[in-house]
Amino acid sequence: MSGTVLVLGGRSEIGTAVAVRLARGGAKRFVLAARPGADLKEQAAALREAGAETVATEDFDADDLSAHRPLLERVLKEHGPLETVVLAFGILGDQARAETDAAHATAIVHTDYVAQVSVLTHTAELLRAQGSGNVVVFSSVAGIRVRRANYVYGSAKAGLDGFASGLSDALHGTGVHLLLVRPGFVIGRMTEGMSPAPFSSTADQVADATAAALRRRREVVWVPGVLRLVFAAMRFVPRAVWRRMPR
Repeated sequence: MSGTVLVLGGRSEIGTAVAVRLARGGAKRFVLAARPGADLKEQAAALREAGAETVATEDFDADDLSAHRPLLERVLKEHGPLETVVLAFGILGDQARAETDAAHATAIVHTDYVAQVSVLTHTAELLRAQGSGNVVVFSSVAGIRVRRANYVYGSAKAGLDGFASGLSDALHGTGVHLLLVRPGFVIGRMTEGMSPAPFSSTADQVADATAAALRRRREVVWVPGVLRLVFAAMRFVPRAVWRRMPR
């Protein structure tokens, strides 16, 4: 790996775990982009321990759409060609609050869908011009068939999943590869205090699957893999039953 790995959402457990595996696989240059003021010392240390030679940091406010393009262009100019761009930012939000607070509902959708679409569109254009590169997008099984228990977050992921799938097809033949990752419930900071769902995974397990899928140039990976079969069957669950399904 000769280019730079850019992690958008530099404090993300999954994003860091993916970057660590890329460093172990030979990547040497990294840029961690996170909210202004974020402390990234721990993440940078983990990357250096894994073999990274340089770890730079950038301020990144995902909700500031106007800042996306300048950030990407600055990273390209200062750190050379981009090998892999990992979109690891997002919020879970509060479903109960979102059902009555329109501002909170739209904030979830803005971060988890609108901001992702903006970053992906700019990234795809720059990587097309470069003629190479990988993009990693984290969807969720929550978006495969949206549940009443978390429909705001799930709807954002459904939109992202569809957009990323279409973008992947649009990038075919350009030299740019998009990997769409569909994890189930991930045990970590974002879900702290919540009861794990069946077929849960950890950030490390998601990262292992993501790194392996990148090496194999796969377009979609489910984590764990059994969820692909589970959700194929879930399509046939009657709606009267589905609406009572937990998060």
